[in-house]
Formats: sequence, C-alpha cells, structure tokens
Amino acid sequence: MNVQITRWVTHVVERCAECGISLSPPHRQVVAAVVLRARDADEASELDALYAAGAELGRLLTERALLAIGCPPSNIEAYGKAALAGTNIPLEWGAALLHPRLGKAVRECLPGASSIMPSVTKRGAAGACVDVPLHHVTNMWSFDHFDTISLCVPDAPASDELLIAIALAERGRPLARVRPD
Repeated sequence: MNVQITRWVTHVVERCAECGISLSPPHRQVVAAVVLRARDADEASELDALYAAGAELGRLLTERALLAIGCPPSNIEAYGKAALAGTNIPLEWGAALLHPRLGKAVRECLPGASSIMPSVTKRGAAGACVDVPLHHVTNMWSFDHFDTISLCVPDAPASDELLIAIALAERGRPLARVRPD
C-alpha cells in the first residue's frame, strides 16, 4: 500500500492547576499525529507495507512529540497510541500501523521504556475526537499513570484518510492518589 502524508499535527497540554490547586511543575502531555491518505491499496501486501510504515512513523512521531514537549526522552513517564480511520478505511489498516512495529519504535526512542503501549483504534468522520489512553512506560499497572489525552483535527480524517497518533506525558495524572485495593 502506498500512503501519502497530508499533514502533521502536534498538540501540547500544560496544566498549571487542577481543581484550583496549583501544579508545580505543570503537568505536561503531548500528542503528535500524522494524517495519511491511502492510495493504491494492494490487498495481497497491504498489511506488510503498513507494518513497515508503522515502524517509521513511531520514530518520527516520537521525535516530533519530544521536540514539542521540550524534555529529554528519559523524562517521559507515560505513553499511548491511537488510530482514527476515515469512513472508507478498514479498521485493520489502523491496527496494522499501530501494533506490530510502531510501539517498538517508540520504546527504542525512550530509554528504559518496556511496557506495551495502550492503544485505541476507531472509525470517525473529519473532526471526530480520539482519546489516546496513557500508562507508565515501565509499569503498566501504575494507577497514577492511567490517563487520557484527546485529539480532534477539524478536517481529518477524510473518508480515505487515517490519523495515527502517539501521546507522551512527563508524569502521571495531576493530584493522583488512587491506590490498588
């Protein structure tokens, strides 16, 4: 499958307060996303090509996210990934971009990262919101790091497009205090 990058999107959230309580340092999250237009789908080899594209996108998106959040890779404590498929795109194409290789590429960019990346794949029209789940980069059971960041791109995905995103956070939820039972 041949995919064309139509645009890059980066969204940074910096929370300075939570429920009126000042946060110092601020809680920072970033989503880096790419919008891809699918062209020349070859049913026989489509997934293999998407696996390879996922690996490259994992590296590129992580580089863009780190640049936007402005911290060293070693400061990242949480991550996640998402695919939002246009109405004429198979959900499996989003899954193929996310799963076999994208997560590995992201982990290779973040020292010590070892846990699987939580993910979501869904279908939506242009402007649909995707909630990217987050958890800790080494301990997927760290309750303090169970979080979400949302991304909406007003003109994406078009019916023949895919939006692929990764999210990073410097720490867990603001004021986190939920403990295992």
